[in-house]
Amino acid sequence: MEIILKEDVIGLGYKNDIVNVKSGYGRNYLIPTGKAVIASESAKKVLAENLRQQAVKLAKIKAEAQAVADKLAGVALTIATKVSNSGSIYGSVNSLQIADELAKLGFDIDRKKIVVKDVKTVGDYVAVVKLHKEVSAEVPFTVIAEGAPVVEAAPAAEEAAPAAEEAPAAEAEAPAAE
Repeated sequence: MEIILKEDVIGLGYKNDIVNVKSGYGRNYLIPTGKAVIASESAKKVLAENLRQQAVKLAKIKAEAQAVADKLAGVALTIATKVSNSGSIYGSVNSLQIADELAKLGFDIDRKKIVVKDVKTVGDYVAVVKLHKEVSAEVPFTVIAEGAPVVEAAPAAEEAAPAAEEAPAAEAEAPAAE
């Protein structure tokens, strides 16, 4: 007996597969429980049309995810957080804070789609946004300290990005001068 599976059946096949089973198994278990239907010519045509429409929908969803990923490619975030004197963050920067920053820029991305490694110090990091099973985007972000002394140094570094290499050299010279 030839049937079309309506859901995955362990040891038999996956959803939308056309499989041959013994007639008793099909008539007495698979069809009454709604796990399969008889594979008539009309059922096969309906299955083919459903698969075609599903492929179009999946392609559209993937194209939308790719468009969002392309927009995210040019985004760089700056996250201000409370920092101790030693430079470590109170707590950590997580996907929720990154999702909030992206929302401020107009991106409505669920925080569960954002993967961030452990961020516990000030510096530059990269978050991965998984938009689709085949599409992901990397979003670079910088963690800076909020507060009077450190914030004054942070805008100077942001204004002169090429001079960022000179700033550590200037800081290295300052302790030597003391």
